[in-house]
Amino acid sequence: MLKFLFGKKSGSRQATADAASPSGQPAVGGSAPGTAINYSAELVEKLKSDHVQLVSRFEAIRRAFAARDYAAAAAGLEAFRAAIQAHLLLENVRLYIYLEHQLAQDRASFELIHEFRREMDGIGKAVMGFLDKYRRIEADPRLLPAFAEELDAVGAVLVSRIEREEATLYPLYLPAY
Repeated sequence: MLKFLFGKKSGSRQATADAASPSGQPAVGGSAPGTAINYSAELVEKLKSDHVQLVSRFEAIRRAFAARDYAAAAAGLEAFRAAIQAHLLLENVRLYIYLEHQLAQDRASFELIHEFRREMDGIGKAVMGFLDKYRRIEADPRLLPAFAEELDAVGAVLVSRIEREEATLYPLYLPAY
């Protein structure tokens, strides 16, 4: 139900340097085979921190809507959009590419990673569609009746995905040797 589209390429040296670690510091642990994307000991913690922030932003949207503060709900949707796009970009550039190259010889793990990535593409598209649909919720009362139900559906998918990423995907992220 949720998916995000990103077009960042990591082919330039600057993009590779920028992707060194979430903090911008050189990564430790070597790069995945066939890439210049290095392992970063801080990446998983950064992604988990993003998850906490995303859930917090999502709950703020829910509270604003329940309080009938539609302007705050719309502002919250835009803040959520920026946060989730940044998170997904980081996952796409730093996590998925690294894991796909690192575990290319482990067919079961490679397929699991590929399935997570493909599913996230679908989720991202749906979330972006939701965010686009309700961008002007404060100005269009016709949007109000369906919003709470769709918000709850997006929230359920978000929480489920976060739990699965943290339990199944993130433990696969290990240094290259």
